[in-house]
Amino acid sequence: MKKVGEEYLKIKDDPEFHADLIRLRKEFIGRPSPIYHCRNLSEKIGGAQIYLKREDLNHTGSHKINHCLGEALLAKKMGKSKLIAETGAGQHGVALASAAALMQLECEIHMGEIDIAKEWPNVRRMQVLGATVVPATHGGKSLKEAVDSAFGAYMGDPESMFFAIGSVVGPHPFPMMVRDFQAVVGYEALEQFQDLTGGKPDMLLACVGGGCNSLGLFTAFLDDESVQCVGVEPAGRGLDKGEGHHSATITLGKPGVLHGMKCLVLTNEETGEPAAVHSCASGLDYPGVGPQHSYMAGSGRVKYESATDNEVVSAFFELSRMEGIIPALESAHGLAYAMKIAKTMPNDKKLLVNMSGRGDKDLDYVCDTFGDAYGIDRKGLFAGPPDNSQSH
Repeated sequence: MKKVGEEYLKIKDDPEFHADLIRLRKEFIGRPSPIYHCRNLSEKIGGAQIYLKREDLNHTGSHKINHCLGEALLAKKMGKSKLIAETGAGQHGVALASAAALMQLECEIHMGEIDIAKEWPNVRRMQVLGATVVPATHGGKSLKEAVDSAFGAYMGDPESMFFAIGSVVGPHPFPMMVRDFQAVVGYEALEQFQDLTGGKPDMLLACVGGGCNSLGLFTAFLDDESVQCVGVEPAGRGLDKGEGHHSATITLGKPGVLHGMKCLVLTNEETGEPAAVHSCASGLDYPGVGPQHSYMAGSGRVKYESATDNEVVSAFFELSRMEGIIPALESAHGLAYAMKIAKTMPNDKKLLVNMSGRGDKDLDYVCDTFGDAYGIDRKGLFAGPPDNSQSH
């Protein structure tokens, strides 16, 4: 990890590296991502106006490509032959597999067995892109276990592999490096919001699991205390339900050490081990959080709230049916809290939500689990995808 840190500090100020990154952000990712005013949704809710930073429109469908592209460029310059990483919802895996194909590097993605079943379309995308998907079959079989599995594989061959961590977590320099690559989101938004509205947003909102999409939005605004920053954690089935029913690390966690970083951690009181966690969003079911978020929670610069699975799914359908935008369940956490708080604010206030990913990957899970409550009747249709094995 020390070598990665040294090399990253070298390329941070390398004009050639930045020229490559800027070109690929434009030509490969499709940056800048736009800001969109949710007029229909804002009118229906009443109160503050809700805007989205449309990271879901990036190539690969989320903000994850921002740091994956930077990490892949760094790995290539370091002479590495293989990228390895964990993924939860699969968005980081798809983004890294895409960057690996672009750089002509091997790619190995570790993913919890539960998440493989839940996010199967993204598994197929990784495979099509040439990545090897390795199931994490121990423990809770989700994101934490995927990280454990990937770290173990990496330690077997650290010379040829580059561990492309998927959030602002892990040992130094990864929290710093991923934050820096993601900060393009906020710096774009700062300029775009001024051009669009003539001012700044009053509040920024983004989901927090490991925390990279939220830091990506917040970083450009942290020195301006007139802009409130709100991170939204997964309350899951309810914070009062206890261990295994939520992933609200900052809200209910305690200082600890996890995956090479000192941060807030949800811990089992009897064993002292990381607690079992739950979220409807596979990318957020992690018992730790990035060290920068742990620090900002203590300093008070960022406020941390939470949203339940039911609130998140409601926001998922509201945005889909009011604006024609299907959000990732992760991103719908920030949206759910924005919808709640907007009602209490004057209509001249402006909320900017990081729409960090699109919800294609979540459609089967949402419809199968929650669809009956939203008028989706699968029983009246065919009992699954059509059989295309026969040629016509």
